[in-house]
Amino acid sequence: MLAKRIIPCLDIKDGETVKGINFLQLKEVGDPVALGRRYAEEGADELVYLDISATFEGRKTFAELVTRIAENINIPFTVGGGISTVDDAGADKVSINSAAVRNPELISQIASKYGDQFVVVAIDAKMVDGEWRVTTHGGRNLTERELFTWAKEAENRGAGEILFTSMDHDGTKNGYPCETYAKLSDMLSIPVIASGGAGTAQHIADVLTIGKADAALAASIFHYGEIPIPVLKRELLRQHIPVRLTKF
Repeated sequence: MLAKRIIPCLDIKDGETVKGINFLQLKEVGDPVALGRRYAEEGADELVYLDISATFEGRKTFAELVTRIAENINIPFTVGGGISTVDDAGADKVSINSAAVRNPELISQIASKYGDQFVVVAIDAKMVDGEWRVTTHGGRNLTERELFTWAKEAENRGAGEILFTSMDHDGTKNGYPCETYAKLSDMLSIPVIASGGAGTAQHIADVLTIGKADAALAASIFHYGEIPIPVLKRELLRQHIPVRLTKF
């Protein structure tokens, strides 16, 4: 059985790591390169950096930051936010979200140029009238797309992984919607990354087992030191969930 991955997520705004609840109420939580290096040393399997800057100046700062990350961090990292063309791609993997909804062909274009393994399609969705509706632009715009059909289309177009964030759970620390992740994992043949809702080690254990996710992404619990990565991984191993251990 493949090892499950633990992935800290760093939301970047104007060069600083920030964190909010339900995509709002943002607070600065530290330097992105220093935080990333610390997580790598603690045993994170990968990192995700998402640029949530709204300005061109913020985008430029993020591009410079990606260069610094690559120079300082020795584990794979994904970048996302504001990627709308093939030429915007950089890092080990790219995460595309709103741009893929607007132009699904972008998934195929990036996959054909760099390979499927390079493309992570991020989906932010919320429950509306009993179904998971896809949103764009950091959750601000509700679309007509439905989570499961969009995830399958993304896979068919060349996505190498699906990163699904439940906006209803994001930052609440109340756990992940495990049944939804299990359904996604069963219908897709590519890895599913769970995001949005981790508050305890058990929440992560549940989404990796009951939810059948291949990886768990979290932010708050790592940024605020609530669950150190080595402690989390030892607990997952105790529950017979395969994870990669480093020397602590």
